[in-house]
Amino acid sequence: MRHIWAIPSFTALSLFQASAASAVPRARQAVTTNSPFALFRTKRGFQTQTQLKTKSTTKRTLVEEMVTVNTTNRLAALRSLMKERNVHVYIVPSEDSHASEYIADCDARRTFISGFSGSAGTAIVTPDKAALATDGRYFNQASKQLDSNWFLLKTGLQDVPTWQEWVTQEAEGGKTVGVDPELISSAIAEKLDEDIKNAGGAGLVGVKENLVDLVWGSERPPRPSNSVFLLGQQYAGKETSAKLADLRKELDKKKAAGFVLSMLDEVAWLFNLRGSDIAYNPVFFSYAIVTQDSATLYIDSAKLTAECQTYLEQNKVAIKPYGDLLKNSEKAPWSAVATAKNAMVPKYLISSKGSWALKLALGGNRFTEEVRSPVGDAKAVKNEVELNGMRNCHIRDGAAISEFLAWLEDQIVNKKAELDEVDAADKLEQIRSKHKDFVGLSFDTISSTGPNAAVIHYKPEKGECRTIDPNAIYLCDSGAQYLDGTTDTTRTIHFGTPTAKEKMAYTLVLKGNIALDSVVFPTGTSGFAIDVMARQFLWKSGLDYRHGTGHGVGSFLNVHEGPIGIGTRKQYIDVALAAGNVLSIEPGYYEDDAFGIRIENLAIVKEVKTEHSFGDKPYLGFEHVTMVPYARNLIDETLLTSDEKDWLNRANKKILENTLGYFENDPLTKAWLLRETQPF
Repeated sequence: MRHIWAIPSFTALSLFQASAASAVPRARQAVTTNSPFALFRTKRGFQTQTQLKTKSTTKRTLVEEMVTVNTTNRLAALRSLMKERNVHVYIVPSEDSHASEYIADCDARRTFISGFSGSAGTAIVTPDKAALATDGRYFNQASKQLDSNWFLLKTGLQDVPTWQEWVTQEAEGGKTVGVDPELISSAIAEKLDEDIKNAGGAGLVGVKENLVDLVWGSERPPRPSNSVFLLGQQYAGKETSAKLADLRKELDKKKAAGFVLSMLDEVAWLFNLRGSDIAYNPVFFSYAIVTQDSATLYIDSAKLTAECQTYLEQNKVAIKPYGDLLKNSEKAPWSAVATAKNAMVPKYLISSKGSWALKLALGGNRFTEEVRSPVGDAKAVKNEVELNGMRNCHIRDGAAISEFLAWLEDQIVNKKAELDEVDAADKLEQIRSKHKDFVGLSFDTISSTGPNAAVIHYKPEKGECRTIDPNAIYLCDSGAQYLDGTTDTTRTIHFGTPTAKEKMAYTLVLKGNIALDSVVFPTGTSGFAIDVMARQFLWKSGLDYRHGTGHGVGSFLNVHEGPIGIGTRKQYIDVALAAGNVLSIEPGYYEDDAFGIRIENLAIVKEVKTEHSFGDKPYLGFEHVTMVPYARNLIDETLLTSDEKDWLNRANKKILENTLGYFENDPLTKAWLLRETQPF
């Protein structure tokens, strides 16, 4: 048997002692354990007093608050560099070199140049204009964060051009468009280059030296280089050798020379490794190449623990420096066959999300073929160990959220404490940290009261956030990373007397959640096809929401995981849901400057038995694993059918059976849980 890394026990965390009348302090004590997880946990969550002091006295270069930053000087410096390089339009994407949705601080170039801190969006700069394109999740936030130098392209609205269309228009008249080729996919780059030329522009050029980095200068944060650790078989459920064998079968089917991994979560999953180079995402900077007879991991070897190196050796994985792949690919063995002009060359598969720079480094179209990643597809179908881990961690996480909601209600209603949105988020994190296998948060907690709840991806900051209003809706969207899984739960509550409109909206959202959770569908059905199930009740009232209904979730990996999802995005048409997928179900409704509602559960796609089997197809359904009650005082029972009430009663019974035992010595939470799960 291979060496299994022993999981050390975490040191107990004395984060703070909350009194009834005082707010929860922001500062946290450092984790003192020698566990590699300490790096992950201190990355964003458990900061030392020294870190906090440094943060408060250092000039900020990133904008996390809902405030506007003056970008005049930054844009002037960027335009000067553009002029020097004969670039008339410059594109600043959100992603890093690995197409990551969530990025390290050093890669937050679009945030630095524009002031907009949302996770999705593209900035475009010309000599006299600056545009920021983002989707409906961030219209509200972007309007508050962009200064007068910028205008907002509201992607998805009628008659609003996409950022690609806007760039093409600006390039007319022989203008050159530039972009860092590591930050844009080859598919997008090649199509954009064609469109620009067809419109009379000079084309798209790759500017290898990132111009925003030059403007950022010495204030740009350093690239993280944290330790990587081995995830034990008791959590991963499948050895790397078996995953490599499965991948090689796919390569054989496609008669491919190999597969080049560029997505960080795919590398982490394939090699059963985890890291902390990106906040909340247990990944590390790396690439990998797998052929029929070799596997190579491109990483800074100093990051690997002895256990990691031993495990990789046992699985016949070679290690090379991280920078070598892009730097030396043209010298790779497969390029030698190019000496014969018409030689048939077995191609290397690269992800359709792979960068333009990566494709060029590997020899371009002759040597590569872009595909939906076979590793991404395999990772999205969890094995039984991973599925049981998701069930188990959601029980612990559900208990933590129930304890938090009971505590918060007691503080706000009974003790009349004044707590702000950050105080609440910190308390929830502290409660979670007590539970087995907790590693850290899976994203910034969205703790929002009143109008802030209408900002879909709101992040509270001390000094900028609101005190929780006992007479307003409170929305909390939060998640955690555990060794056995990743959680993401949203609950919307009201501490006082909701308005009729708030109750109506909440109940329509709840009905959509129940309808989608209850749907049965044949194999081959996509998330696009079932999105309407969650929206139907809102639509009947002329209401809707501007975000997807569900996203894939990793197993102690990224909380947003492709390629699956539920929504109206084009990519969700092409990928069918499969047994073993784990997704969120999260319809919502938001009124700007008033309130927001979202109800989110995570669910496992499972095979279900049906009376008939038309077309000899298996049929699928959902098993939701989130163990947190719904807000009774926000539910208008007159809008619920008997079937919906039965669903709620079954869900509440399951919540009680799985979490009530955590509160034998906690009468406050026990009473709250029993009250909120009373039968309808």
